Amino acid sequence: MEREVLSLYELTTLVREVISYSFEDSYWIKAEIVRINENASGHCYLELAERSEHTDTLIAQCRGIIWRNIYGAIAAHFRNVTRRELEAGMKILFRAKIVFHQVYGFSLHIQEIDPHYTLGEMVARKMQIIAQLKREGIFDMNQKLLFPLVPQRIAIISSKTAAGYNDFVKHLHENPYRYKFQLQFFQATMQGERAEKSIIHALERIFQKVDHFDVVVMIRGGGSQIDLSCFDSYLLASHVAQFPLPVLTGIGHEQDESIVDMVAHRALKTPTAVADFLIEALIN
Repeated sequence: MEREVLSLYELTTLVREVISYSFEDSYWIKAEIVRINENASGHCYLELAERSEHTDTLIAQCRGIIWRNIYGAIAAHFRNVTRRELEAGMKILFRAKIVFHQVYGFSLHIQEIDPHYTLGEMVARKMQIIAQLKREGIFDMNQKLLFPLVPQRIAIISSKTAAGYNDFVKHLHENPYRYKFQLQFFQATMQGERAEKSIIHALERIFQKVDHFDVVVMIRGGGSQIDLSCFDSYLLASHVAQFPLPVLTGIGHEQDESIVDMVAHRALKTPTAVADFLIEALIN
């Protein structure tokens, strides 16, 4: 009996035809972004996944693509609604066409993303983190610390390229009462994917000589308000909440209060406002 033999190209072409015929319409799909990358041509490539709610194990994974002719509009709309960039770890709801290519395999060609779904997920996640910090009894630990009577030895966590850092230092040095402050700078990335680890590392360096300081100031000024998700992370918030020195924040959120702001000893809107607070503390 003669066997029917298909070449790989013939097989994959058959699969492509079946998928194209069976899935003619686009579908609304929810998934987590595992990785995201915009290439030099302007196309956006995503690795999408779903995890088990009970075990957090991976149960599905595939590739997603947003072509450059629509990526700019999709990303801008998402940014306007959520005040965040599309990034790894986010859960998104999107409309996509199911595509199979003989060379590149199975993928989802994304045509639309609903930012309101992600916004709801972000709010829910934020509430979960706050509840966890309270359940662990650390949410208000930093707030309960006694504020020093003479807060002059200041550990500053910031980026030297941030306009807020220079504003803060200048405002302290030029105070009308001629109070002297001892400032030590600790470099950190204040936004983006590396920010969480960078700020925690700065806190750890301060902790190594904690007796040299009265207070920690965490400031960020200027630049975009987008991509500040690190200040809503459990890990950073727990470090700030349990830090043995009062932590003052001047992160500069325009609207929402971050979890780090909530657990800090005192949250102020801008770096200059933090400087004013320290100057007024000496007056009183």
